[in-house]
Amino acid sequence: MAEKSFKYVIIGGGVSAGYAAREFIKQGVKPGELAIISKEAVAPYERPALSKAYLFPEGTARLPGFHVCVGSGGERLLPEWYKEKGIELILSTEIVKADLAAKTLVSAAGEIFKYHILIIATGSAVIRLTDFGVQGADAKNIFYLREIDDADKLVQVIKEKKNGKVVIVGGGYIGLELSAALRINNLDVTMVYPEPWCMPRLFTAGIAAFYEGYYANKGVKIIKGTVAVGFNADSNGEVKEVKLKDGRVLEADIVVVGVGGRPLVTLFKGQVEEEKGGIKTDAFFKTSVSDVYAVGDVATFPMKLYNDIRRVEHVDHARKSAEQAVKAIKSNEEGKTIDVYDYLPFFYSRSFDLSWQFYGDNVGDAVLFGDNDPASPNPKFGSYWIKDGKVVGAFLEGGSPDENKAIAKVARVQPPAMNLDLLTKEGLSFACKI
Repeated sequence: MAEKSFKYVIIGGGVSAGYAAREFIKQGVKPGELAIISKEAVAPYERPALSKAYLFPEGTARLPGFHVCVGSGGERLLPEWYKEKGIELILSTEIVKADLAAKTLVSAAGEIFKYHILIIATGSAVIRLTDFGVQGADAKNIFYLREIDDADKLVQVIKEKKNGKVVIVGGGYIGLELSAALRINNLDVTMVYPEPWCMPRLFTAGIAAFYEGYYANKGVKIIKGTVAVGFNADSNGEVKEVKLKDGRVLEADIVVVGVGGRPLVTLFKGQVEEEKGGIKTDAFFKTSVSDVYAVGDVATFPMKLYNDIRRVEHVDHARKSAEQAVKAIKSNEEGKTIDVYDYLPFFYSRSFDLSWQFYGDNVGDAVLFGDNDPASPNPKFGSYWIKDGKVVGAFLEGGSPDENKAIAKVARVQPPAMNLDLLTKEGLSFACKI
């Protein structure tokens, strides 16, 4: 097999790869120096669209509409852009072996790629129920959502199963966003999750109560405190029933599973230092191996704001870590220095007519403020998290751009707040005056 050599190679073709490519061009990379190797068949795109507008019945998002870097207000990088800039986009190519000592990657087809500097941007893979041997989990019409191919299959089955019954397994990001999208398609939706409330990694019971009430008002049925333990299929192999641990059996024409992801680090096992399930990096996303960087979901990095190390699975970090790594690579070559990565955790979601943003850390005591009545015509509420007498995190549903900026500032500045009752009373005005 022919061997190809590049100065820089990005392995993975998701959000991080697109933002890294843009930063390389800003930093003056020369034509022919950079390659992106992706197992997907399309140029990097903004993955969050898949669980939102891609599934809407009207005015759906489609490529080339949401190629990166449109998700952060930048220019869309169409496949032609990479060609014009002399970046080799190697698509539909899965790397099955990585030898970091020899600076060599090998594809499933036996192609060999050599590099001088590698950026690992492999992202995450969804956790599948078949991984745990769940009975019947290989039936047809049981879906997962990670890549555009997954979304296309969902779009197709939504058309085929008009007014059908959907069971969503999982109550996190994917569960909430897909329940909304499928309900908008007039499907009969039931969400099932084992926790006492939805999105437990981020939401307090008070925040979750609003969303559960709002979803119920939209016709989404919610079953908490149990899990799917098996599936029954018809003679065509299509899923027909979901068996729950508590003994209930739910009818289902479509099942969508959203129970989390795993960072794709297997290729590099034993070759790089790992921590907290990811590849350990410094504040410039350098790994323990020289000339190898890791960004996005796979990177465990120093969180300057909290003086600890973390791994973050979110599109905002995927974008920013990629840009930081490229700046570090180029500054290193030029004998310059750049600031360390100083990330403020940020999460957001949109579903139905709702839109929330969260900044900072959700630790310590939480206070809830504002109108969190699910039946309210214009709900607007939020929460602050207080630790050691300081506000360390802030959440807001229904905020304006300026109000969202205000809660971001609060999470970054960490102002003192000794009186929780007063903070509850002041609510959003506390953030707006910081």
